Amino acid sequence: MKRTYDDMLELPHHVSSVHPQMTMKERAAQFSPFAALTGYGDVIQETGRQTIPRLELSESSQEEIKRKLDWLAAHIGQHPQISVTYFLPDQRKAGGAYVTMSGRVKRIDDVKRILRFENGDSVKIADIAEIEAAD
Repeated sequence: MKRTYDDMLELPHHVSSVHPQMTMKERAAQFSPFAALTGYGDVIQETGRQTIPRLELSESSQEEIKRKLDWLAAHIGQHPQISVTYFLPDQRKAGGAYVTMSGRVKRIDDVKRILRFENGDSVKIADIAEIEAAD
């Protein structure tokens, strides 16, 4: 019984004289899975990332921060070492995180309302939740 392609089974393997032979890695890449939903995994991961809302400070907390900022302004020449907890808004979605940073205060920028540190970092005064003197 003769099958349709029996005459081709014994032919030599064709090697192109024009195109270079592919490596096994290149050949395998042709059959790699197709990602039909490019970026979908990133979207799922971003959705699962947790943020917290900004807390509204009480009047007494706001007064305490103002009192400590006034003290810092009076002692700015001594470059006091402090630890400040502030709200860092998330760049991609609502909410953010509370971050604590320590360092020596360089200056208080009253125009831009920013607390600047000697290491170059800065914190918006409106984002400050707590200020503590560092040990």
